[in-house]
Amino acid sequence: MKIKIGTRGSKLALWQAYYIEEKLKAKGVDTEIVIIETKGDKILDRSLSKIGSKGVFTEELEDQLRTGEIDIAVHSAKDLQSELASDLEIIAFTEREQVNDVMVSFNKNLSLQSGESFVVGTSSTRRVAMLKYYYPHIKIVDMRGNLQTRLRKLEENQCDALLLAFAGVHRMQYDDLIVEHLSVAEFVPPVGQGCVAIEAAKALEEEKRMMIKLLINDAQTEKCLLAERAYLKKLQGGCSIPSFGNVTLEENEHGGLHLKMTAGLISLDGKKQIKVIEESTVDDPEGLGIKVAESVLAQGGTEILKNIREGLAN
Repeated sequence: MKIKIGTRGSKLALWQAYYIEEKLKAKGVDTEIVIIETKGDKILDRSLSKIGSKGVFTEELEDQLRTGEIDIAVHSAKDLQSELASDLEIIAFTEREQVNDVMVSFNKNLSLQSGESFVVGTSSTRRVAMLKYYYPHIKIVDMRGNLQTRLRKLEENQCDALLLAFAGVHRMQYDDLIVEHLSVAEFVPPVGQGCVAIEAAKALEEEKRMMIKLLINDAQTEKCLLAERAYLKKLQGGCSIPSFGNVTLEENEHGGLHLKMTAGLISLDGKKQIKVIEESTVDDPEGLGIKVAESVLAQGGTEILKNIREGLAN
């Protein structure tokens, strides 16, 4: 049996594909990596919110899942749209890396806490909105491209610092460039950050599906991601929406585990933030995600989303 693994061609995407390949090969599974270029890789002169949030980094891989050119597609879970087509599914989530954002710079003295004004590069609407909310003195420039491209732009002084996910920086071994770890309480990560997700067509052979789930899936991470993705799906959110959502497994007083979710929305101008914290048993993660989304929408999220979509349409 051979598993054909579809991936984008960036160094970080390939790291993820090789990571999955190693897990499969360790159990004697034959593999092949297939590199596929996506719309998000080709269009670098516009922000993600301007080229559409659905399937920017996934559409081409999904087409090849349907034709059987690849058996599975490996994604950063945060890049996966909240609602998949009816003929596709996520069959595994890897154990999660640290979820926080970090600030990367060649200047070790920079800090968001300093009150000093400097230029930060990011392509994330969530990070832009949070910077405006918590650190309005910071200047922001749009910074697209893979990690290496962004670091080159940093070297060229197009900005003083970058905001990035710790997971990507760590996996690419750029930890020495981290000048600040951002608080998860402030910069709540986006849904799926730090996790690798495995997508497949529902038509995939059952033997392959079960084997991949057995060898790759981390059951605890899966509980958290199911809640987070249910939240995002209820919001109808995507890459262009500055939403955030993070679920952790917490131990209760009896030694059992429960889910704790922190999620919300922030307006593009950083003027208004809605944050909801809710807990539940591990038995119904999707129910937790939906409940939190409904709470966010009821507290003004509907209006924020309406304003964001109107703004993006103009």
